[in-house]
Amino acid sequence: MAKATSVFEKQAATYRGPREKLVPQMDRFYGMVPEAVRLASAAAGSGEGPLRVLDLGAGTGMLSAVVSESFPSASFTLFDFSPRMLEQARELLGEGSVVVSGDMYEGIPAGPWDAVISALAIHHMTDEGKRSVYESAFRELGPGGVFVNAEHVLGETPALQEHYARWHRWQAYEKGLTDAEWADT
Repeated sequence: MAKATSVFEKQAATYRGPREKLVPQMDRFYGMVPEAVRLASAAAGSGEGPLRVLDLGAGTGMLSAVVSESFPSASFTLFDFSPRMLEQARELLGEGSVVVSGDMYEGIPAGPWDAVISALAIHHMTDEGKRSVYESAFRELGPGGVFVNAEHVLGETPALQEHYARWHRWQAYEKGLTDAEWADT
């Protein structure tokens, strides 16, 4: 985990720019998260007070920023192991959000949460770590709460995985990603 921490600490100030090129159809990808939260909130019936949202592996706060557009009165807690990434998140979201530095392998902030969200973070973990995070997220959700984990997935076969990888790289370069940015991912 120390290696990952140092990589993200180093990239914190410039993380958002290449990310917008690296995530195919980023607006649609991130845009599905507030829609899932909205559907779950409607199904559960609105609770008292603002929506309580925990963003796991929040990084620079990109996902929380998208969700906050749909839920401006929501209360956001951003959890990440990189203090520098969280500094960028604070700049993006302002003082109204809470940032917590920590390692998902050691647990997540206690709820209850109306929504636990994450994008492109949990895939870095071991299978056991993922299982632990999923169990913790479920345990910390309040009644009617929702866990939304936006991730890319492996192809079912090696050929399909290779196709996904080529398509991903093509999409990124079409958006203007440079060789140096690709090498830094």
